[in-house]
Amino acid sequence: MALGMFLFAAVDTIAKYLTADLHPFQIVWARQLGLVSGALYLLMRVGPGLLKTEHLGLQVVRGVVAVGSATLFIFAITYVPIADAVAISFVTPFMVTVLGAFILREPVGLRRWSAVVIGFVGALIVLRPGLGIVHPAAGLVLLAAFLFACRQIISRWIADTDRTGTTVAYTGFVSIAVLTLFQPFVWQTPTPQQIALLAMCAVLAGMAEVCVIKALELAMAVVVAPVQYTLIVWATFYGLVVFGDFPDFWTWVGTTIIVATGIYTLRREYMASRAARRERAAGSNGEGPGVSLESEP
Repeated sequence: MALGMFLFAAVDTIAKYLTADLHPFQIVWARQLGLVSGALYLLMRVGPGLLKTEHLGLQVVRGVVAVGSATLFIFAITYVPIADAVAISFVTPFMVTVLGAFILREPVGLRRWSAVVIGFVGALIVLRPGLGIVHPAAGLVLLAAFLFACRQIISRWIADTDRTGTTVAYTGFVSIAVLTLFQPFVWQTPTPQQIALLAMCAVLAGMAEVCVIKALELAMAVVVAPVQYTLIVWATFYGLVVFGDFPDFWTWVGTTIIVATGIYTLRREYMASRAARRERAAGSNGEGPGVSLESEP
């Protein structure tokens, strides 16, 4: 997971550098080639059965949402320092909590709702709306985070019937198909150096995706998910070295609040899901009636 975050930060840095000359749609298209390469590898390894899905419509929607999230983020970092954009994007777990409560009817207690509110306060500290300190494009990061949260909600919805590999494949194929439609309108012939950077962007993004998926296969999400917050360390490092950007004091304050409440939220979700599994196991063993997710305390 840590290696994946290091690679994702490198991808974002390359993307920001390329936005000086290339359109974000072209950059995201190249980046998604890495995911498509991974999807093709899975398809060759598993066979056509990989594309079997019970939720074709949702898989397509997830791919479209992935395009929107990635493109908005690239648009945003054209104007916003990478570290600031990453800090704002950390509100995604809170958005997942809210969407999970209203769409999936997942139970959310007072403590987690409090964490959501505090986390958004941290985001406001980073953004400081109305003060003109952060570029208005930072709002695109919030929208990108919302779409990414929608992507995770769809993943939860279809997880019981569709394999992770199936979801990765559909996301890759749908996203590249959608982005290809835009290329005739935004395409600029890249220089040899830009071609090399676009290829590096695709390869590193594909490697990062594999690292994250493998991490989640090998360990519980509650263990590895908090490691995602190391992304802010690498984003700050790359931003300083490549662009000379360094977050100010209040950005660090807001980021600290967001990260702390995000880790707390992840832990509460894990504890709630573990309690639900124990209750269901007890019910199946005849020790009690069990409990559904909807009635989870």
